[in-house]
Amino acid sequence: MSHRKTLLAASIIASLCIGGTLHAQDTSQNTAPRKEKVKELAAITVTGIRDSEAESLALKKDAASHVEIVTAEDIGKLPAKNVADTLQRLPGVNISSASASEGGFDENDRVSLRGTNPSLTQTLVNGHTIGTGDWFVLSQVQTVGRSVSYSLLPAEVVSQVVVHKTSEARLVEGGAAGSVDIITRKPLEFAKPMTAEASIGGVYSDLPSDTKPQFSGLFNWKNDSNTAGVLVQAFYEKRSLQRNGQEIVGGYSQIQATDPIAVAHPDLAGVYYPNLTGAALFTQQRERKGGVVDFEIKPTDNLTLDLSGFYSKLKADNYNRNYLMWASQFVPSGAGLQPGYTVSNGVLTSANFAPVAGSTTPYGVYDQISRPGASSESKYLTLDADWRVTDHFDLKGQVGTTRGTGASPTQDVIELGTAVGAGASWGMRGIGQPTNWTLGGDNSSPSGIYPQAGWIFGGQGIKVKDKEDWAQFDGELDFDDGALTSLQFGGRYAKHERSNPFEVAQGPNFATDWQNPAAYPTSHQNYPGDFGSSLGATFPSNIWYYTPGQLAQIDAQFANRDPVSRFYFNDIYKVQEKDSAAYVQLNWQSGIASGNVGVRYVKTDETIGYTSTAPDAEASSVTGPITGSAFGAYYWNVYKHNYGKFLPSANLKFDINDQWVARFAASQTMTRPDYSALAGSVSADDLTHTGSGGNPKLKPLISTNFDAAVEWYFAPRGLLSAGVYAMNLKDYVNFGNEVRSFKDLQATQNAGQDVYSDYLISVPTNVKGQVRGLELNYIQPIGDNFGVQANYTYADGHATGNKPLQGTSKNTYNVSGYFENKRFNARISYTYRSQFYAGVSRTDTYFQQGIGNLAASFGVQLTDYMSLSLDAMNLNNPKLKYYTKNDAYGKQPYAFYVNGRQYYLNLRFKL
Repeated sequence: MSHRKTLLAASIIASLCIGGTLHAQDTSQNTAPRKEKVKELAAITVTGIRDSEAESLALKKDAASHVEIVTAEDIGKLPAKNVADTLQRLPGVNISSASASEGGFDENDRVSLRGTNPSLTQTLVNGHTIGTGDWFVLSQVQTVGRSVSYSLLPAEVVSQVVVHKTSEARLVEGGAAGSVDIITRKPLEFAKPMTAEASIGGVYSDLPSDTKPQFSGLFNWKNDSNTAGVLVQAFYEKRSLQRNGQEIVGGYSQIQATDPIAVAHPDLAGVYYPNLTGAALFTQQRERKGGVVDFEIKPTDNLTLDLSGFYSKLKADNYNRNYLMWASQFVPSGAGLQPGYTVSNGVLTSANFAPVAGSTTPYGVYDQISRPGASSESKYLTLDADWRVTDHFDLKGQVGTTRGTGASPTQDVIELGTAVGAGASWGMRGIGQPTNWTLGGDNSSPSGIYPQAGWIFGGQGIKVKDKEDWAQFDGELDFDDGALTSLQFGGRYAKHERSNPFEVAQGPNFATDWQNPAAYPTSHQNYPGDFGSSLGATFPSNIWYYTPGQLAQIDAQFANRDPVSRFYFNDIYKVQEKDSAAYVQLNWQSGIASGNVGVRYVKTDETIGYTSTAPDAEASSVTGPITGSAFGAYYWNVYKHNYGKFLPSANLKFDINDQWVARFAASQTMTRPDYSALAGSVSADDLTHTGSGGNPKLKPLISTNFDAAVEWYFAPRGLLSAGVYAMNLKDYVNFGNEVRSFKDLQATQNAGQDVYSDYLISVPTNVKGQVRGLELNYIQPIGDNFGVQANYTYADGHATGNKPLQGTSKNTYNVSGYFENKRFNARISYTYRSQFYAGVSRTDTYFQQGIGNLAASFGVQLTDYMSLSLDAMNLNNPKLKYYTKNDAYGKQPYAFYVNGRQYYLNLRFKL
């Protein structure tokens, strides 16, 4: 039935477009039809903000479909350090600086279109997919999406970026909301036989208060006959990152009527309170290095061959400390509760618990997690051929391979109880401000540690692989006469795999003296003195911490990392996909009307491998039980299925006159479910008995899209446009809850025998959704040297049951202004997106509140060959705010972060 519906949609769209063509012919029979061929957008060479803006608008105006374009020179004059920074200032584009529940950082990492989550946006490089990796462990094994990490894609490698907001049959499938195509430079496109460029400088980050080096260089050579060329490009960037934060870990617990605190204070029965409130200090050293090599030759006038390779690696050693008030340990007893506590909307929002003499209850717990060797990597190698068979027939072919990895080889971790019987207090201030809280005892040294209430955890040996091998061909047949201009056709085959084959989850070695406080170091370091004030809240001050070297020594002495008994099967998965596609697309033009209509057929064969504590009756094959792991016996399940989809598309364009353009489009597009949704890890928390898991039976998302826009090009650098769009999402992936049984490790240890507990696990399910939106864009030149840009996007999205869609900000806007003459250039930009649903943390949904970002860039041309630039990012020092939402207790604070400001100073040379 679904095939019939899809074919019907294709027939309807084709009929509408052919009808529109005939009507255009009838109404413009006295107008000579233009014979320009519908081509892919070509790379260009321009100089200056004003020229690049004019060129971008010219390309947008001439495009057959609805696109946004940024050129290389414009990227160089923007306050942008990766491609995501560049794209966030386009209408309909949102960015985020996190891919899982790790919270946001100071560099944009994910791109999404039109109020959807990043996995619904396909990122391509030169028209092909790219393997990616994530440095953060939760993005490796827990929230494993299909989006690309833009932290691996520096802006220096770009010639232009094309954002496809409407679909065409010739485009690679995967982006239900649209696609971003990053076009790199090619040797034969350069104007001069030899070009050399270099940039050297540094970046100052104000929270860690240090400066690190930055370098990029490019050399291009081609012969005088423009038949052979080579390009070599390299980049090296290092910087320090510090994030100050507050996190409410583990959600909110409920006081039971039988708890002593409720017996003594009946008004507190059924009231919720924050489980763990922490002061989280995250530091990181990021080092990004890599480059591009491209060989291009034309052995004959009608044949071009291109061999291109790209490599980028991000070293991301990081250290996260979270000093937490452990309310779930002392609240139920009610010991030391002072008068004057407050309850608001069923939540204990403020309370003061006095110290309790003789108590053995830890009022705090301290997690210190060092991840040396954390990294991500992306690379590809492609061979392209472009054969102009005749004046009317062109054939293109491409074979390629791409690899991405995300690695967490080591996590040095210690969790320590602290502040035994010392008392604590907190005062919540809503979702807009961090909670004020105190913890008794000595917070400035390890004198009060209580290892008996701690643990040693953390995955080891994680190396997630993302790889794809593909081959494709594309043909185009031109027509000389009539309204039909060309017929495009082609096919593609790809084999894709995402997997995590191994992980060891360390635990305490009970043969050691790990629970003896005297066995731990007494030397330490301390949090920055302005940590609490930077967040605008009162926390314990001068918090102590061990160095990464001390943590490594503690785990070497006390941790059990046996690869057999500590094998952590819950994080093991393997998703293989064999994707076949074929398409046909007809391009036409008649009078003022032009467009294309086509259909792409996609077939996917999936093999999904995942673990479980009980065999899955619906799996294609099951191996097990497999024993030997301390986490219990497990089963390896393999689930196989396949599906085929017809994806029709049509674009209609009216060049009303030299200034006015109208566009209409309809299509069906597809996005396959996230890897973690299909086979992701089961993350179960022994403290809260909650977690999340995968669902291998998910269907791909099919989106039926409609788009209309009108564009007024009132000046060479001027544009006023408005557009509306609609997306009807079939089999959108959302989350529901189910109860699963897992081995409770801490309860097992305490009982001396295996204890299995019920955990409330959030799992993905297929539902329906929709997005409706509006885009406004205004670009205004002011005289010869000034200009302003402003755009606004409205998106209204929801899933079945009026639930939120991940990534949907209802309001997004960008405002920027620039000045440029022959010697100086300056640009200032402000970007804002309103709150959006960010995902599921255990069983609660969480949202990121609205966030605005101010950035600026300044440049001066020192000589014909040398220039100086200053880029300032996060100038307004934005505070990232998150809240959680639950039917039982409404909206409550979840996390707050500040990352500080960054300043990039670079000296550029060009020959």
